[in-house]
Amino acid sequence: MPEHLTDLSHAIQLAVAPVFLLTALATLINAMNGRLARVVDRRRVVRRRLQEQTAPEHNASLDKELDLLARRGTLIYQAIFCQVLSALLVCLVVAGAFVGTLVRIDLTTTIATLFILAMLAMISGLGLFLREVYIAVRRPTHWEP
Repeated sequence: MPEHLTDLSHAIQLAVAPVFLLTALATLINAMNGRLARVVDRRRVVRRRLQEQTAPEHNASLDKELDLLARRGTLIYQAIFCQVLSALLVCLVVAGAFVGTLVRIDLTTTIATLFILAMLAMISGLGLFLREVYIAVRRPTHWEP
């Protein structure tokens, strides 16, 4: 097999692991998106109740729940942002591996840096997600329709 085909074949083999990582990131983003949708739906319900509510003693409870939902929504959004950033960086790792092979440039340091940044973004996103779950479990909302 000619050397350039061997190099390309090797680049394809190296790209397989990051592609599996992209699948995992997509699954995480999907799960987080579902949680964000639930928070948004709950905020709509609480806002509607707040507008319909006539008893001021219930308004404070509903306002508190809205604040909590806003905080959770922000955390989930930030977690999704980190996971998407991680996925983009992984895509750059794969692209860098192919560009380095095709152009015959040593991009080892660049690719390693991109991969480390992808892992840091993923860790950050998972940390934010864990924080949101902790808040949801520690201070549950009423979750009535």
